[in-house]
Amino acid sequence: MTYQDMKIDYVELPASDMAGTKRFFEAVFGWRFTDYGPDYMAFDRQGVEGGFYRTDALHSDSDKGAALVIFYSANLEEAYDKITTHGGLIKKEIFDFPGGRRFHFTCPSGNEFALWSDKPALA
Repeated sequence: MTYQDMKIDYVELPASDMAGTKRFFEAVFGWRFTDYGPDYMAFDRQGVEGGFYRTDALHSDSDKGAALVIFYSANLEEAYDKITTHGGLIKKEIFDFPGGRRFHFTCPSGNEFALWSDKPALA
């Protein structure tokens, strides 16, 4: 593996529901995980590698100053439906911003993410 000097290499996120979080990201985004005991699971090949660590008290929330991880989709409405079907909760409904549209959601562990698209809504 080749590492890139001074580039983001790894992201760690809290998870209160390890199994639910794993099922959610596998079903919605096609992620695969490597378990490192009951308290840590790692993901790779997602643009950046990272992992989830078990905690009952923490979750990532941009309203409280946490960094916001943002995904891209060419079909925002399809992604929205997939996220809600698999247990994601919508935090901010689809809205326009300069350059596209996006919405915010939380995973089963309560971590906030966003998903954006530069494509207009399909009629």
